[in-house]
Amino acid sequence: MQAKLSNLQQELLKVYAHNVTEQQLRDVKDMLAQYFAKLAILEADKVWESKQLTQETMDKWLHE
Repeated sequence: MQAKLSNLQQELLKVYAHNVTEQQLRDVKDMLAQYFAKLAILEADKVWESKQLTQETMDKWLHE
């Protein structure tokens, strides 16, 4: 049984149905990487705030 494609995969298939240059492909990959990196940073910031973490906390953990 094959896994169903996610909505993101379906949308990307529509985009990639057209040939693009190698540069355009790199640009799209870069945009996706930046988008998901931004989401990860926002989530990490939420954790820092909810747990009241600081740079001192991180430095302490690094030296444990």
